[in-house]
Amino acid sequence: MFRFSLTKRPKTSREPFSLETLSKASRLRGATVTEGICPYCAVGCGQLIYSKGGELIDIEGDPDSPISGGHLCPKGANAYQLAVNSHRVRNVLYRAPYSDHWETKTMEWAVDQIAQRVKTTRDADFTTRDEQGRLLNSVRSIGSLGGATIDNEENYLIKKLLGGGLGVVSIENQARI
Repeated sequence: MFRFSLTKRPKTSREPFSLETLSKASRLRGATVTEGICPYCAVGCGQLIYSKGGELIDIEGDPDSPISGGHLCPKGANAYQLAVNSHRVRNVLYRAPYSDHWETKTMEWAVDQIAQRVKTTRDADFTTRDEQGRLLNSVRSIGSLGGATIDNEENYLIKKLLGGGLGVVSIENQARI
């Protein structure tokens, strides 16, 4: 027959977990926390981005976010896996016209290519005046579609650069679509 003594207690905690579990600390302890916004859609759910030693260690929903209250959709909840995925392309890949393979290029090369192509396209299609002589200063062969999670300041700069600076007419933002 088994007897249970109240005077001799087993060496475990009173809680429903082990002493070993009690001695462990959160892997987020000591991490730098940066508030962010989920990049996937127009909702703009808040995220907490944790890093240690300059390395990303976790991303989770921000419970103080007035938008999402700490909840994230499946895409937002997987933002960490997207960022640290070993299969993620981290270089500029370029495939020349009619080529059958990709070449690795530098970011500077890619930015120069984009700038040259925008200038070439703008120069080829820039319209100063319409048939009635009205001032247009417009380009209709270039367009811009902005992301909904960029802030007002970034939208302002995009509008000024593309509209005022380059004369691009087709400027849209995902938040309005």
